Amino acid sequence: MKVKQTRFGTTPTGSNISLFSLDNGQGLTMAVTDFGATLCSLHFPDKAGHLDNIVLGYDSFEDLLADSNYFGATIGRYANRIANGQFEIDGETFQLTQNEDANHLHGGEVGFNKKRWDILVANEDSITFHLSSAAGEQGYPGNLSVSLSYRLTAANELIIDYTAKTDAACPVNLTNHSYWNLAGSGDILAHRLTLECPRYLPVTDALLPTGEIASVANSAFDFISAATIGARINAVAGGYDHCFVRSDKVTGEPKLIARVEDPLSGRIMTMATTEPSIQFYTGNFLDNVQGADGNTYGKHSGFCLEAQHYPDSPNQPSFPNTLLRPGEVYKQTTIHRFSQAGES
Repeated sequence: MKVKQTRFGTTPTGSNISLFSLDNGQGLTMAVTDFGATLCSLHFPDKAGHLDNIVLGYDSFEDLLADSNYFGATIGRYANRIANGQFEIDGETFQLTQNEDANHLHGGEVGFNKKRWDILVANEDSITFHLSSAAGEQGYPGNLSVSLSYRLTAANELIIDYTAKTDAACPVNLTNHSYWNLAGSGDILAHRLTLECPRYLPVTDALLPTGEIASVANSAFDFISAATIGARINAVAGGYDHCFVRSDKVTGEPKLIARVEDPLSGRIMTMATTEPSIQFYTGNFLDNVQGADGNTYGKHSGFCLEAQHYPDSPNQPSFPNTLLRPGEVYKQTTIHRFSQAGES
């Protein structure tokens, strides 16, 4: 395996942006960029050996710079939504930027996805980025230091590791926001999904959690047994954009949380994570987006499975705590493993 670095573009402030390509030698290849620590493409063969890019993305840096869909992006400081962009820590109220109506989404107007990350390591099997987020950015307290690594293995795994430290108490909730399409094109409604999540978070019309943690049993949210994504999607207003709950605690080692199979191509992706939940989103707002390789992405062209903590946790006392304090270390490991139907 080796990393190849190429010029990708230049930011409006004059920073050079690179694209890093990695190949595990068995058909699994990926490209990531230091802009947003973004996963730009990932190719894997189907059952006939044909390679397709199975993540949504763009061909040019200019398109990525203008992206509002978070294709492949690293999200922080807080993935998902925070109601009214506000939370309280030790009696002090903090006001964040409000970039989705009155609410705060995916780190704000200039989240981690719009930052150039430093390159710490680019070796034969991994790429590690680092970002320093200053106190006050988007309204967050504390100076936050974040490291993120992407690694391909000979077992056809993509392993994403995160660590973060802060010098003042701050909520932290990091994730990768890739849109997957195991067929490589078309919609994802025939993909078969299994989620190891017996509960989910009902949401308001603004897609904020109501505070209830509900059972998936006998509902359109039950993916304990495999079901096609499209089987019951019309029973969910607007489509799936919900947090599915495995547990209320992080785990020491990654545990299986999701399995997706595309029957046509035979591609299978499993996900294991240390995070307690996963946001399942079915590309409900994609509207003729001009993407990579001449593709046009419409509604349901991709799905997201974002390993994370619960949304709006800073304002929901019954949800697991997301507050990171000085001296503590935030850690997350999420593993995507790729295979074809019939493999052991």
